[in-house]
Amino acid sequence: MTDPMREINWLAKCDEIDSLIEQGSSSLTYIPLDSGLEAEVTKICTDETSFVLKVWNKTSKPDVKLQYKLLEVLYDQGLSVSQPFGWGVDKNNNQVLLTSFDGTPIHKLNSSKLTQLAKILMNIHKVSLEDLNGALPKHDFIRYFYPGIEEHLDIKNLLVQLVESTVMKQECIIHGDFNLGNILEAEGKYTIIDWTNGQLGDPRYDIAWSIVLIRIYVGEKQGSIYRSAYLSENVYTKEELELFEAIACLRWIILHRNGYLPKTDSSTRRVKSILKSSVHLNENLL
Repeated sequence: MTDPMREINWLAKCDEIDSLIEQGSSSLTYIPLDSGLEAEVTKICTDETSFVLKVWNKTSKPDVKLQYKLLEVLYDQGLSVSQPFGWGVDKNNNQVLLTSFDGTPIHKLNSSKLTQLAKILMNIHKVSLEDLNGALPKHDFIRYFYPGIEEHLDIKNLLVQLVESTVMKQECIIHGDFNLGNILEAEGKYTIIDWTNGQLGDPRYDIAWSIVLIRIYVGEKQGSIYRSAYLSENVYTKEELELFEAIACLRWIILHRNGYLPKTDSSTRRVKSILKSSVHLNENLL
């Protein structure tokens, strides 16, 4: 029987990894978890606790060393993220990351949960960058978040116009894909996972993307409650968030056209409603 933990070249590791290697596969339980487009995810269980092993064995090849460092900084500052235990490369030269197991994705939402999630994201945006020593990347916004946009000139022309009407502030840590699938819940505690898109960015975009996804996949009522949680802090205006929601919605349409996002009759209907109600967008985009 193969021993996945022992076959990994650990480039950084904590004592927990040595303990798992010492126990060996015969004493551990490996449970495959739902995996995304980027990586294969496995839950590793001991008699006392559980871990998550993520292996980037698909087309995506992110900087896992940076993810590990970012998680260390966020976790040490008390943020709602998984505890990182180590990263390395497996026998197939795939990058791997071992973290704590922190529950399952949120399925039921209410006003209290939505408000808590908004506060978690705002706290992430306030994190000091000093401990990262300039390691966090800053990407070209449009090129990074709108893949293949050159093939969609109707979106590109409008997007450039909307982005130019803002003063983009890429000055703080953003998650880049804050959505319900990347938020785990266990005994009333929430944990933010999947920091592949962690970077220096504009918090208004980070917030707007999460609002748009809730409006599309949960409902307009919940989206409104969630947006109000941000507005209640008096950091951003309603007009600011509406503009960035339009920018974020254009990303959804790009990904939708390229077949990267789930599609249902209700989600399509809600997107049409967003396009119709926005002063920045139009129904012909979908």
